[in-house]
Amino acid sequence: MAQQYAPNSQSTPKQSSIRPHRFRWRVADIAVASVIGVASALIYWLIALVSAAPWPILEAIIPGLGGLFNGFWLFAGPLALVIVRKPGAGVYAEVVAAVLESLWGSQWVPVETFLIGLLQGAMAEAAFLIYAYRKWNLGTTVLSGVLSGIGCWLYSFFTHLQAINLVGPYGVFYVIATIISGAVIAGALVWYLYLAIAKTGALDHFESGRIARAAAGAKVV
Repeated sequence: MAQQYAPNSQSTPKQSSIRPHRFRWRVADIAVASVIGVASALIYWLIALVSAAPWPILEAIIPGLGGLFNGFWLFAGPLALVIVRKPGAGVYAEVVAAVLESLWGSQWVPVETFLIGLLQGAMAEAAFLIYAYRKWNLGTTVLSGVLSGIGCWLYSFFTHLQAINLVGPYGVFYVIATIISGAVIAGALVWYLYLAIAKTGALDHFESGRIARAAAGAKVV
């Protein structure tokens, strides 16, 4: 009988010693979240240049339709979260991206860029916080992109940064377009980007990478 209970008695101390460290940041976590922030800043800056021409075209078709581009400024938080899987990863990556984008010459005031990044990162975190940072899948990532999009819109609405009026058709179409963009670009595309990166083995030092690789191997078998 003693041998039957031995595994449980051995596993309990091990589990209790692991749990306090589940949310502790490692150097690798900081490094990867920083890389995501830097790369996102460059992409954000480029998107601002590229979207300058087509944005007015979309607005001419349906006022507020330009919000479809907003997802390209939202993916840093969800991507950092789904890879690093530590509280604060989304806020950290978005703030790094916002600060660097403003330093490189953002079209927005630096303080506004920082605040938008902070709010978007916090909203991206909320999707995973709801599940105590234990549920990592496509649905939660899409929700993270959606909430990040709502954060982007909220800042614009309450500060009148883009003169958005919710009661008018422009405001309604803008928030819908932003949510769709967040769900698709900062949600679904981010999830599949993470899986693609994990398949290369680049994330093998992360639990997220090992899980994705194991799942891919199981499907192949």
